[in-house]
Amino acid sequence: MVALAPPLTAPVDPVSALRRIAFLMERERAGSYRIEAFRKAAATVSALPAGELQARHTAGTLGELAGIGKATAGVIGEALDGELPAYLKSLQEGSGAAPLASGGEELYAALTGDCHSHSNWSDGGSPIEEMVLSAVETDHDWLVLTDHSPQLRVANGLTAERLTKQIAIVDAITASLGGAFTLLKGIEVDILDDGSLDQTPAMLDKLDLVVASVHSKLKMNAAPMTKRMVTAVRSPRVNVLGHCTGRLVTGSRGTRPQSAFDARAVFEACAESGTAVEINSRPERCDPPDELIRLADEMGCLFSIDSDAHAPGQLDMKSYGCERATRLGIDPDRIVTTWDVDRLRDWARPA
Repeated sequence: MVALAPPLTAPVDPVSALRRIAFLMERERAGSYRIEAFRKAAATVSALPAGELQARHTAGTLGELAGIGKATAGVIGEALDGELPAYLKSLQEGSGAAPLASGGEELYAALTGDCHSHSNWSDGGSPIEEMVLSAVETDHDWLVLTDHSPQLRVANGLTAERLTKQIAIVDAITASLGGAFTLLKGIEVDILDDGSLDQTPAMLDKLDLVVASVHSKLKMNAAPMTKRMVTAVRSPRVNVLGHCTGRLVTGSRGTRPQSAFDARAVFEACAESGTAVEINSRPERCDPPDELIRLADEMGCLFSIDSDAHAPGQLDMKSYGCERATRLGIDPDRIVTTWDVDRLRDWARPA
């Protein structure tokens, strides 16, 4: 069951300290430049020959390594000296000590996975392996990797060829973990103007789960937007309707109003086809709004509480979605992210 990462204590490995600092900074949406400094430092240290890091620390030359600055050198040095780095300690005692949202803790503990996550294959900030390691460290049983589809060029969407390569890597990672954790093959596929999907049917059939989202022409008139979304969610290849209104309520990208569509018609199609309505937990999205979650609930829809994580620390953002689902009285058994991986697979790709 999903849980907060347990705090690290001294002595701590320098790479573990750097990784955890980056994770906790991502969790609180710190500046990407600062986070990347710790991620790069961890990669630099991991690549060093045995003994070199300690030798450089003793000689005072850690700062000569590429990607190691004053702050990261300080963390490395404290870890090598057997201390819990002060910066890590302050983060763990601060934002890292409690759930991101107050309320929904019981539901958060009942989650088993996440249907919506990104890696640096598209617009995420970390390699697939780092996303998996962080999911394991936070007690996820499974995670669906859902990088973007080709049309979303600004997000480095995956062509069929790149997706084929990624599928092989995902299968290899899961096989290497021997059943302890499952990384599922997925995609966040764009819903095109006519409701078709931005990837070939043959490729979509190779995936375990498909999240379908609207990313373009968000100001489309209500009637064609409704038809577009209904067509998509009725596709047997679509499992989750991602961030359905497209709104932005805060954050560095500014705000954006929700798209106009007949929510009743869309949710009716979701309920009839077994497509889950995503409760997107990113604070800047908070999508759908409360009144639409209530409507989807009234109409018998399934839900998926997802982080839409673009960095490892953002996996914890599901806490925000759990608070909303709990406050709005959503039955946990209708939330697919509380299901075990076998039940999820049977729902997503029935025989």
